[in-house]
Amino acid sequence: MAKLLKKIVFLLLAVILFFCLYSKIVNTHSSDDDFANSSRSERLLDRLFGREPKPDPIIPAAEITIRIPEGWTNDDIATYLAKTGPWLAADVLEAAKGKEGYLFPDTYRVYASSTAASVVDKMLKNFDAKLTDELRADITKQGKTVEDIIIMASLIEKEAPINYNKEEAEDARIISGIFWNRLKIGQGLQSDATLSYILKDKEDQHSGADLQIDSLYNTYKYRGLPPGPIANPGLLAIRAAIYPATTKYYYFLTTPDRQVIYAKTYEEHLQNKYKYLK
Repeated sequence: MAKLLKKIVFLLLAVILFFCLYSKIVNTHSSDDDFANSSRSERLLDRLFGREPKPDPIIPAAEITIRIPEGWTNDDIATYLAKTGPWLAADVLEAAKGKEGYLFPDTYRVYASSTAASVVDKMLKNFDAKLTDELRADITKQGKTVEDIIIMASLIEKEAPINYNKEEAEDARIISGIFWNRLKIGQGLQSDATLSYILKDKEDQHSGADLQIDSLYNTYKYRGLPPGPIANPGLLAIRAAIYPATTKYYYFLTTPDRQVIYAKTYEEHLQNKYKYLK
């Protein structure tokens, strides 16, 4: 009886072994289901022989690279993400509501299965990391808030030519000084970038009618900082807002070739406009 039982077990093992070898040969161009069946047979053999089973292969989750440039608005980011990945623009805007200015511009690797909220959260956490304790302490020493700085940085990002590749931001620091100088004496910031934010355009100059738009973001009509950031600034713009250059300038203009011309008085500024923008 014992011999018969051994023969049966041996025959059973031989059949299973044959099936495994046959499956490996046939499954050279097999489907995923066939591969799964083969794997189950091998696991059965492992149990019969007391071997440690092989772990299932790890298939990495699909990822997407997203690049958020400095100065993009939340609308820009939502439109881009809707074109780049599986996210809906409306979901991105909902997740980013009230967070304009704090979605840090950078290159990100995210899972294709990520929700819009998790992508936005990744940008917010990056902002918190980039705004170091030292920067936060210097903001507090100046009697300013992080919100003040980010609002100012968003204006600077839109108004100043900043080369992030070479980390050149001297004009940004000078323009920062001009804006802070104006705030000190109660002069309007008069930034066309704030009008572009209202009108959702990219114009460097606006019409007289545009200057009369009744919006708290209209820095021609209302003095002081606008109620919130008008874009998501990069680190150089943020640093320029914290560490402005000390000058006697109160005016500036940007030529068509992106050269910035400064002036100490309004009369000098008008002369520069006639010289460089006519």
